[in-house]
Amino acid sequence: MPINSFIHLFSISKKKEGSVESQIFRLTNRIVKLTYHFKTHGKDYSSQRGLWKILGRRKRLLAYLFKTNPVSYQDLTSQLGIRRLKTN
Repeated sequence: MPINSFIHLFSISKKKEGSVESQIFRLTNRIVKLTYHFKTHGKDYSSQRGLWKILGRRKRLLAYLFKTNPVSYQDLTSQLGIRRLKTN
């Protein structure tokens, strides 16, 4: 897998290691790696279950970030290129 396909954002990786933003950043990188893995291993159902768990964790962290700091949430979603949460 080419290194360029991973998301490299210096501003996010420089923040505190345990912050919500850095956790979302790391989970997004893992999601990118797994989706690339599924292009060649389409029937790897064990890894699909792990991907669903990672997606759920990222979704919960994004919801928390949206409640606590909407400005940081908007910046992060635009930098990572992920869709925003559905708000009713």
